[in-house]
Amino acid sequence: MINKKVVAIIGPTGSGKTAWAKKIVSKFPAKIISVDSRQIYKGFDIGTGKDKSFHQDLVDIAEPTRRFTLFDYQKMANELIDQCFKEKSLPVLVGGTGLYLDAVLYGFVLPNIQKESIKFRQNLEKENTLELYQKLTKLNPELALKIDPQNKRRIIRALEIVSLSRRPSVELNKKKKSPFKILIIGIKTDRQTLYSKIDARIDQMIKAGLVEEVRILLKKYPPDLPALNTIGYKEIIDYLQGRVELKEAILKIKTNTHDYVRRQETWFRKNKDIKWVQKYEDAEKLIKKFLKK
Repeated sequence: MINKKVVAIIGPTGSGKTAWAKKIVSKFPAKIISVDSRQIYKGFDIGTGKDKSFHQDLVDIAEPTRRFTLFDYQKMANELIDQCFKEKSLPVLVGGTGLYLDAVLYGFVLPNIQKESIKFRQNLEKENTLELYQKLTKLNPELALKIDPQNKRRIIRALEIVSLSRRPSVELNKKKKSPFKILIIGIKTDRQTLYSKIDARIDQMIKAGLVEEVRILLKKYPPDLPALNTIGYKEIIDYLQGRVELKEAILKIKTNTHDYVRRQETWFRKNKDIKWVQKYEDAEKLIKKFLKK
């Protein structure tokens, strides 16, 4: 019975979520909804690890110049989930962007503050990234832990939500009862094993043409485009602009990805609803049991 049931497959970068998603769609009447804040952008393929061998919703849905917010993601994901229920298919959220996942699964009440915040945002954009992150840490330290300290766009969005929502900032951290019946499955992986997989994956991205992908993007967009100021892209830009050697840029991508994984793990550890498993077979058993309820 699928009615109002939602499954999520989560885990840090490189843990194998996409491979599990492929197996799920072959076993269940399921639709995959991507939970990745970077894969939404067109043209950002190699550096975000897109797998185009099967269909995922909320991938390649926005131009890189569009300011795509958490509010936008939540709205679109909820519409897709409702569509799944009407079609009697199982919505399966797959990804590692914890804030996106929680906003959907726990029904966060997010303000659509785009118009209201134009002046507020313009003032924030005048400050450097470190100052903004320190400001967010002071206002809402738990939320700050969940955001890349170097991602200015995400920091500004968080400051907008905290400052303009007119709700106590602590409320943004609280889990509410989900509007759905949920099963969240986490892929449990040894950290050192995960780091090795990540490093090999990054080497493969370079071989697959990541440098050329960034070069093409720079012909279309300015280097300070927010989507380019993310892991895998900003380091290659430094290389292309002559600030570092390619070897150093690759090492920096690996180091920054390891740091990101630790932040993802910190986020996920706080969610007691997650059922951690190591093997896909165990995940499949959990889904079957969940659907029988």
